[in-house]
Amino acid sequence: MIVVGLMSGTSVDGIDAAVVDIQGTALNLKVNLLVGHTFPYSANLRTKILQVCEGDCLKMAEFAQLDYAIASEFAQGALNIIPQNIQVDLIGSHGQTLYHQPPHQNQLGYSLQLGRGDAIAYLTGIDTVSNFRVADIAVGGQGAPLVSKIDLCLYHHPRHSRCLQNIGGIGNATYLPSTSQQKWQEKVIGWDTGPGNALIDLAVQELSNNQQTFDFNGEWSRQGKPCQPLVKKWLKQDFFHQKPPKSTGRELFGHIYLQKCRQDAHNYNLSDADWLATLTELTVASIADSYHRFLPALPHEVILAGGGSRNSYLKERLQTYLPDCNLLTSDDLGISSEFKEAIAFAILAYWHVNSYPGNLPNVTGAKKEVILGQMNKTNR
Repeated sequence: MIVVGLMSGTSVDGIDAAVVDIQGTALNLKVNLLVGHTFPYSANLRTKILQVCEGDCLKMAEFAQLDYAIASEFAQGALNIIPQNIQVDLIGSHGQTLYHQPPHQNQLGYSLQLGRGDAIAYLTGIDTVSNFRVADIAVGGQGAPLVSKIDLCLYHHPRHSRCLQNIGGIGNATYLPSTSQQKWQEKVIGWDTGPGNALIDLAVQELSNNQQTFDFNGEWSRQGKPCQPLVKKWLKQDFFHQKPPKSTGRELFGHIYLQKCRQDAHNYNLSDADWLATLTELTVASIADSYHRFLPALPHEVILAGGGSRNSYLKERLQTYLPDCNLLTSDDLGISSEFKEAIAFAILAYWHVNSYPGNLPNVTGAKKEVILGQMNKTNR
């Protein structure tokens, strides 16, 4: 089956589109990326999405217009990525997260992704599976991370334990024990580690007066020196101590959080480069700290994906925190680190049409396995 996976994460830098050939059943899949491309959001749309993520209010008419605008760009991305000689059977679209609230006490969580699946199906003429998080949330789960079952499927190893570490706007990890362990699948855990690139990107935009949207290859941060006392203070934040399952987003690690961090840094006389290096240090320190806190042992291998996997300074700093772990990227294992999450939602759509559950309850905290996503049939 040929499936297009569409994904835009918490960095809100654009739509990752992947055309994927998927064969097999359940966890026994053969997955081949045929083509992948990132389609940047228009500047105005990206600004609007970020404003809403940070708490700006919308009238219902404006909300509906934003929903359709996102769906239109997703649909256009799908149409533009499909090679002329390829017949696509299905689209799996994550959409754009605007709000994520984990479950609290006896209340179910809530997660809102815009980019209507029915509109994508209508505009492309291709059946579209969307709205993947709600089924897990409805049975008490976090609705995140949803890539852990795909990680289990694609990255398990007979001898080595592995952590799949995605570093997008928010970081998330999946721990895979070696398959030689008894009941190894029951020992898989996953969680959101905290900020990935979100705080760094926001700081770069502020420092550059919106002339830059991210720190390319960590070149700006590399010129500075991390302020370790600040990092140690920030790591005392409650989220980092909360045991998995747990998830987060820009609702916590966004502009308001960055302002508080800036206030904390006021007396340290940091240069711009020091400031960025310190925010980068928070990302890597929070990842390493969570491994030490929540894993039975440090993994043999840490496999990076997402935008952070292309930041050489960030990777170097992470290696200093995890000196005994072999640091790799998903590309090293033959799976695109850039399009890993777009591939993941193509697989989740494939599992949906094959009636195969896509969540891992021991990762999300759900009460049971469920089929993820909602089918939007085209009427063409």
